[in-house]
Amino acid sequence: VKGIVKIVMGEGHFHKVKKGDILVSFSTNPQMIVIMKKSAAIITEQGGIISHAAIVSRELKIPCLVGVADATKILKDGDKVEVDATKGIVRKIK
Repeated sequence: VKGIVKIVMGEGHFHKVKKGDILVSFSTNPQMIVIMKKSAAIITEQGGIISHAAIVSRELKIPCLVGVADATKILKDGDKVEVDATKGIVRKIK
C-alpha cells in the first residue's frame, strides 16, 4: 500500500492521522485503535508477531511491520511511502 507517513508519539498527535495515512510509532496501545482504523498501514519500532500492533492489524486486515528499528527517526511526517508487509519493506517514493 502507498500513503503519507504520520509519526504518532502520543495522544497529542492523533489529530494528524487521516484515512489512508501510514501510521508510524514506537509502539501501539488500545487508545490508538481509532487512528489504527484510519491507517492504510502501520509501522512500529517495537513489537513482534504477538504485539498489539500485529494483533490489531490482522483483525483490521491492515498491513503492518513491527520491529522496524529507528522508524520514527528515519521516516518523517509527510514522506510518501510504499509498504510491502509481505516482504517486510518500506520504500520512500516521490
